[in-house]
Amino acid sequence: MNNIEILGNNEHKIIYSDAIIALNDCILDNSVDLIFADPPYNIGKNFAGCKDKWDTDEAYLDWCYKWLDMCVRKLKPNGAFYVMTSTQFMPYFDIFLRNKLTILSRLVWSYDSSGVQAKRYFGSMYEPILFCVKDKMNYTFNADDILVEAKTGAKRKLIDYRKNPPQPYNREKVPGNVWDFARVRYRMEEYENHPTQKPIALLERIIKASSNVGDLVLDPFSGTFTTSYVAKTLGRRSIGIELQEEYVKIGLRRLNLASEYKGTVLEKVNKVYKNIVPEPQQQTLFF
Repeated sequence: MNNIEILGNNEHKIIYSDAIIALNDCILDNSVDLIFADPPYNIGKNFAGCKDKWDTDEAYLDWCYKWLDMCVRKLKPNGAFYVMTSTQFMPYFDIFLRNKLTILSRLVWSYDSSGVQAKRYFGSMYEPILFCVKDKMNYTFNADDILVEAKTGAKRKLIDYRKNPPQPYNREKVPGNVWDFARVRYRMEEYENHPTQKPIALLERIIKASSNVGDLVLDPFSGTFTTSYVAKTLGRRSIGIELQEEYVKIGLRRLNLASEYKGTVLEKVNKVYKNIVPEPQQQTLFF
């Protein structure tokens, strides 16, 4: 896909296009306060009839390095970048980005799984996230907006005798780097018809921590547009890039940007997403 279609308004924009094309042609350098990137993982998922699988790992990484480099350029000098990928590819992302940004945290999104797990090795129960900034001395981090319960202080009510005078432990704290959020499941209220939807709670923590009201948040692989949805809820501006028309429709509906698209009424579709691609429709996700 080489065409670009820009939908929405100045506050919340959807760019219907390939991510690299849209980043290059539609986003100014040094213009974005926060980027959250959750790209295809190169593990064979079915995204609306397109298969997430490159011919080789080298081809996948070559593609990733292109959009990663472009995202770095789009960030403001005080901007923040959160990026996900599979456990097997995150080391490559880490090495690539540590020479361009400061990696402040290596996060783990941990979740339970009721599905079939591996029987001959240890199955994956988490996804890694890098939290990076351009300037480690100048970036947004709203600690007070993301405090969680400190069990020692809130539950056990212990006293810290190291302090003079002794005083109770804090009841709240900034979260550590292991985040326990449930995966989005079929029949959950926030569920959309997408195989790798990220939970609202995950994006709420990221957007609250690393942006302020009125800031611009960018998601180059928007999928169900959870990033844009949360950004709007929290008073931020957003740009979401998406390659698949089916997901663009989800974004238009979730952001209340349109009630119909190309003559089709935009309604929520709740159905189990089958991760099987019929052979006649199978195609490469990006080119």
